[in-house]
Amino acid sequence: MSNIDEKIGEGLIRIGAITKEQVNKILAKQKAGDNRLFGEIAVDLGYVNVNAIIDYLKSKNKEV
Repeated sequence: MSNIDEKIGEGLIRIGAITKEQVNKILAKQKAGDNRLFGEIAVDLGYVNVNAIIDYLKSKNKEV
């Protein structure tokens, strides 16, 4: 899979900012009807901070 197709949860795992278990919890919240973006939920739950989201976006841009 190229980074273009990489989902944010996979990318945050790749850069070591979040665990697979945390990703699964966020995805479960979305499936249960939470319409917020993945990153918004991750920050709200305290799994990552905004800087981790920015780092992910930078890493994705560098490798495209």
